[in-house]
Amino acid sequence: MRSSLNRLLRRLCAGLLLCLPAMAVLPGLAQSQALPAGTAASAADSSARVIVRYRQGGALMKSLAPGMRPQHAAALGRHLSMRLQDGRALGSRMQALRATGLSSQALVARLAAHPDVEWAVVDGRKTINALPNDPLLADHQTTTTPLVGQWYLRAPDSSIVSAVNAVGAWDISTGSRSVTVAVLDTGVRFDHPDFQNSDGSSKLYPGFDFISSTSTSSDGDGRDSDASDLGDACTSGRSTTPSSWHGTQTAGVVGAATNNGIGMAGVGYNTMVLPLRVLGKCRGDDSDIIAAMYYAANLSNDEPWTVLPGDPSVNPHPAKVVSMSLGSSGACNAAYGTVVADLVAAGVSVVVSAGNTSGKVATPANCPGAIAVAAIRHVGTKVGFSSLGPEVAISAPGGNCVNTSGDCLYPILTTTNDGVSAPGNNTYSDSIKPSLGTSFSAPIVAGTVALMLAANPALTTAQVLAVLQHAARPFPSSGGADGTPNCVAPTGASQSECYCSASTCGAGMLDAAAAVARAAGLASLPTAVVSPGGASLVQGASQAFSATGSSASAGRSIVAYAWRITQGGALASFSAATDGAATTVIGTSPGTVTVQLTVTDSAGASDSSFATLQVLAIAPPVAAISADTTSVSVGSALSLSGSGSANGGRSISAYLWTISSGASLANLQNASTSVATLNATAPGVVTVQLQVTDSAGAVGTSTFTLSLVAAAPGGGSGSGAMSAAWLAGLALATLALAWPGRGSGSARRRG
Repeated sequence: MRSSLNRLLRRLCAGLLLCLPAMAVLPGLAQSQALPAGTAASAADSSARVIVRYRQGGALMKSLAPGMRPQHAAALGRHLSMRLQDGRALGSRMQALRATGLSSQALVARLAAHPDVEWAVVDGRKTINALPNDPLLADHQTTTTPLVGQWYLRAPDSSIVSAVNAVGAWDISTGSRSVTVAVLDTGVRFDHPDFQNSDGSSKLYPGFDFISSTSTSSDGDGRDSDASDLGDACTSGRSTTPSSWHGTQTAGVVGAATNNGIGMAGVGYNTMVLPLRVLGKCRGDDSDIIAAMYYAANLSNDEPWTVLPGDPSVNPHPAKVVSMSLGSSGACNAAYGTVVADLVAAGVSVVVSAGNTSGKVATPANCPGAIAVAAIRHVGTKVGFSSLGPEVAISAPGGNCVNTSGDCLYPILTTTNDGVSAPGNNTYSDSIKPSLGTSFSAPIVAGTVALMLAANPALTTAQVLAVLQHAARPFPSSGGADGTPNCVAPTGASQSECYCSASTCGAGMLDAAAAVARAAGLASLPTAVVSPGGASLVQGASQAFSATGSSASAGRSIVAYAWRITQGGALASFSAATDGAATTVIGTSPGTVTVQLTVTDSAGASDSSFATLQVLAIAPPVAAISADTTSVSVGSALSLSGSGSANGGRSISAYLWTISSGASLANLQNASTSVATLNATAPGVVTVQLQVTDSAGAVGTSTFTLSLVAAAPGGGSGSGAMSAAWLAGLALATLALAWPGRGSGSARRRG
């Protein structure tokens, strides 16, 4: 009887979500496709792992009661004729899903085709951006401390060019306990003595452990309120990587207790750190990282639900800065793009290490809105391991050893632990076991942002980025090893040490003192904004830039604009005025071009901003002009055809005819079509130009020279030919002369 009833309900309710509540009450139907409450963590190791976002107003979302979390595995599984399992909910329209028997990418493809799914991406895994496997970065050195100490925090000089001058920043702001930096990493050693102030207070909030998988978490209990780092030793095959204590190291760079009489100083001085554990043995899951990002910003407090028992719903210590020293290869996907955009919109600066692959910037550092940080050596050149590219916002020290043997001379000294798998003694990284990588460049920037926010709590995320970049010091063009090349746009090949540019390593070298000073006095300075901040176009095409987003402080106005090309001047040129609120740049050769805007206000204060233009190598279309003649009589017209223009497999999408020389001698009709008409109005020589644009945006031009000749005498039409009236008159005169007895006596009788 139950089997018959179930079949009947399936026929009646096929595809109708309105029937889901009724079906759910019958054993053997929908409930068998969803995980029981509290068991989502056990599904973390399913073969297919995805993150999905549902369409607003779609049937799936409409089926939810107010305040309910999206857990649509049962409904989607029924529609797709497969078994799905609910993972953690990541927002009011986002959740993780699990399945067996197919790959994650295959599940993404099936889900993406569903009309109620806005997007679906693989729930990938991230690894720490830690010490790269490079001979210059090897351990087993001979001393226990770097001779230069915390060189990266001092004022720069000829030997430590890239030092950020945090000590100068502390003269302006020593941070504030009201500013919190969330460090998403492997957790932290709470018992490290350098996380205690001299008065006994802690520099750390309790935080949370967001790792869902019990096999990854090390503590055996999955997610809980203990963000302690118990070790992330990873066994792969026959090899085992010892615990990194990576979270303790990055947290120390941001917020180790300063002026407490022991150990090291943290960049953020009095800044508080919120440790959120998202990385465990070997890796971390995107869904856990994204959940922690939302929690850090306290963006989950409007949701009355918790994903699983023990999940936090309200963050009592919301962060204004999120620091992430993690990543993986590939482009920014929709999941990370969404959460970064949400955090930035909520006023949270997201600082992410660029990666240690020597190639393209990792994700989520390459997501729009993220502040991607590359690593530079003590002399200001890019460290060999650092990733690079136009997504990088700024660069900061990442540690480097200089030598191939002996002491590592310029590591990033920070808090750590000496345990191999389980916790051992709390200590500091040194020249034997150095801390190196973009993992340490990012928290240096995050700590600086915390100082800026302490100096000026009203800063927006856009202002934070603008201040960091405008205050940055220029990259050096010398001082590296002999033969050091210039950095270039990343391809498939690795780039070792190289001289940075704005398009490869960001706006410049972090200057913490200048950034904090600028933040403190921001109200009196104008803000230059270039739109768009970056663009790419094919060779021969043009790009318009606008400064209309720039602003001046109260009582002042922008009175002057100045545009210039600071890099790649041979690759592009301006085709419009450079002293107005807008300009246009034409890309002439492949390469990277940096456009600078400087605005000046009515009080004489100025500010600059930059945009990066990538000119792509692509063959321009061939503009071909054809006409019946090269000589035209004044008063007549000539058709000019550009229909022979072409560019391989691309089509011509636009035509533009102009008279480039002799414009006072003729005019054009139908100048935006493939066939134009030239009207000759005065004698002389004219040059006509045809510009064609193809479907890829590439532009090609060609010219055609014509002689305009005067009309013959009496040629009323100016065409140079005998008129019909003149010919008729001539014929009549001839007849009159030939008629007998007529005329003026010129014909006489013969006798």
